[in-house]
Amino acid sequence: MTLPSDAFRHVASRAHEPLRTFHPRRATLGRDRERALAHLWPRFGFSVHDDALGRAPLRADGSLDVAALFGRFAPLVLEIGSGMGETTVAMAAADPSRDYLAVEAHLPGVANLLVLIERAALTNVRVAHGDALDLVRRHVPEGTLDAVHVFFPDPWPKARHHKRRLVQPAHVALLRSRLRVGGTLHCATDWADYADQMLEVLTADPGLENTADGFVARPAHRPVTKFEQRGIDLGHEVRDVVMRRTR
Repeated sequence: MTLPSDAFRHVASRAHEPLRTFHPRRATLGRDRERALAHLWPRFGFSVHDDALGRAPLRADGSLDVAALFGRFAPLVLEIGSGMGETTVAMAAADPSRDYLAVEAHLPGVANLLVLIERAALTNVRVAHGDALDLVRRHVPEGTLDAVHVFFPDPWPKARHHKRRLVQPAHVALLRSRLRVGGTLHCATDWADYADQMLEVLTADPGLENTADGFVARPAHRPVTKFEQRGIDLGHEVRDVVMRRTR
């Protein structure tokens, strides 16, 4: 199966569905990304919402069949909003004992991640196109994730849009429920008010404990991306919060 980029569409949200935490947008891909999408997608990718693009392998109960997806049993890291994929690939390459599932809503990021997976010859990364929260709600069982990474989510800076931010109580409770006890939820942002909200919301969740006293210095295993560096160059302070599930 080969797929041109214009085959990828987001299914319109319906009434009474949760608000999306992302705004779908399109951009040209370029030759390398188009080629990666056409030839690597069937091996490494699946769609959260579109059967025509290939769905994830599921068990009889509708849960994600991780062993079939990766070809092995290993601890699973969920990356929500993998951007252009540099962080995912760097972390997965340095952490071969765990599998990484990157979920990205924007097609250029999906295609670029496929390019990087091929260049690095990685076998422990898969990429999904669509809404990560929808995937988690429907197909990720409780207590099955080793870690969840939420790096630089859309800050939705206008106050009237804060309800669309990913880090809010209901979403945190959902993600925490999918972590194993002892698993970690790692968030990072360069928006000061969002960082404060992240810390407040994460601290308030009764099943999570902070691994530090407030914000934590960037862990060495989280590389600095080009996007992050641009923010640093503009004077933005990057803040990380790493929480651990306790029950």
